[in-house]
Amino acid sequence: MTPFTTRSLLLMLSGPSMLVTAAEQDEATGFIADSHLTVLNRTVYDRRDYHHGSLSNGARNGFKPRAARSDLAEEWAYGLMADFASGFTPGTVGVGLDAHGYYGRTLDSGGGRAGKARLVGVDNDGHPKDDFSRAGAALKLRWSSTELRYGEQRVKTPVFGSSDSRLLPETATGLWLHSREWKSTQLSAGHFTGSTDRNASNHDRGFVVNYSNGRQGNHFDLAGVRYNGLPGLSASFFTALYEDTWRQHYIGSTYVWALSREQALTFDLNLYRSEDQGQALSGQIDNTAWSLMTTWANGFHRFGVGYQKIDGDTPFDYVTRGAILLGNAVALSDFNAPNEASWQLRYDFDMTAFDLPGLTLGAAYVRGSGIDGSHVDPRGGYAYLGYGRGGKHWERDLQARYVVQSGPAKNLSVTLRHALHRGNTAEAELDAQQLRLAVEYPLGVW
Repeated sequence: MTPFTTRSLLLMLSGPSMLVTAAEQDEATGFIADSHLTVLNRTVYDRRDYHHGSLSNGARNGFKPRAARSDLAEEWAYGLMADFASGFTPGTVGVGLDAHGYYGRTLDSGGGRAGKARLVGVDNDGHPKDDFSRAGAALKLRWSSTELRYGEQRVKTPVFGSSDSRLLPETATGLWLHSREWKSTQLSAGHFTGSTDRNASNHDRGFVVNYSNGRQGNHFDLAGVRYNGLPGLSASFFTALYEDTWRQHYIGSTYVWALSREQALTFDLNLYRSEDQGQALSGQIDNTAWSLMTTWANGFHRFGVGYQKIDGDTPFDYVTRGAILLGNAVALSDFNAPNEASWQLRYDFDMTAFDLPGLTLGAAYVRGSGIDGSHVDPRGGYAYLGYGRGGKHWERDLQARYVVQSGPAKNLSVTLRHALHRGNTAEAELDAQQLRLAVEYPLGVW
C-alpha cells in the first residue's frame, strides 16, 4: 500500500496531468554516484579602440591619471573554470553540494589598456593583476522535485542573472528555491545579499549594478513562474525588489509558429516595468522597457527584425550583468537610454549548407534615436551619465563561430566578433570599435 504523503494530496487535488510523472528525489542514487565535475578552458582577447571623448569623460582606465589614459583598451587572458555538482543522498529529503573554483591569468595588457573589457582583475592603481581567482560552494536540499540552495551559485532569470560573457562567470550569494512539481510549470524564488563581478576575486562588494552610481541596497528578492504547456509557446513572469532602490516586474513570451518542415516564424516579446522603491537610493525611477523580435527561419538562413522602446527619464537598469533580455541589447550597447526607440536587422547563416557543419555566421545592425535624458533626477544615480536631448547612435556586429564536431578536440569552439558603435554626444556612450576572439575547450572529468 502506498503511504499517504503531501505529494499524494497534491495528486488527489490536482489530477495526474498537472504533476511530473515521478518525483526527482525518488530517483536519487547518492551524493557521489550522481555527481559530475566539468572543467572549461577559455582564452579571450578583447581589443577596443575608443574615439571622440574617451579621454575627456574618464569612462575607461578610471584608476589612471588622465594623462596616462589611452584610447585603446586591450586585454588578453586565460581562464580555468572547474564546476562540481554532487548528486543527492537518498531519502525523503536529499542533501547535496555544488562547488566551483575559477582562476584567471593575464596574458597581455597594461595599466593604460586595462579596465574596460573586464577580462582581468585590476589593482587600486589600475594595473592588471598577474592572476586572480575565487571559489565558492552552495549547500542544496531536495524534497520531491523542489530544490533549495544556499551559498554562492550561478542564477539565470530575467531580473537577476549570472553573466558568462567575459573570461570568468558571475556568481551570487544567497538563497535560491526552484520547484518543478507541476508539469510544464516551474516556480522560482530567491533572496540574495550580493553578486560577484566577472573579474572580481572577492565576494564582499555588494551588487553589480550596471548604470546607477547611487548607494546600494542590502538585498535583492525575486519570485517568478515559467510555463511551456502549449505547443510552440513559452511564457514567464517575474517580480523583483532591489531594497530601497527599485521594484521591477517582467513579462516575457516566445512563440514558434512552424510554417513547414523548413520554415518557422519566432516571436520573442520582453517587457520590464521599473519604479523606485523605499528610500529611492538611485533617485526617481519610472521606466517601462520592451522589445519585440521576429525571426524567420528558412533552412540554413535566419532573418530577424526587432523593435525596442524605453519609456522613462532614466535608462533601463538592472542588477548583475546578465539580467537583461531586451532584444536590442547587443555587444557594445544595450540601447536602453531614456526615451530611446531602436530598430534591429539581423541575419544568421549555418554553413552546414556548404558541408561545413559547426560553422555559423551572423550579422546585426541596430539604430537608436529619440534619446532624451534632460529630465533625469538631478540628485539620482543616473545624472552623472550626462544624457542630452536628441541622442542617437548605431551599432554593427559581425560574428563567426566554429565548433569542432568530432575527434579529440570535439566541442572546442572559436568565436570571432567585430563590433562598431557610433553616436552623438547626447546619447552618452562612447564611440568604439571592438575585435574579440574567444577559444573554449570544455572537459567532462566525470
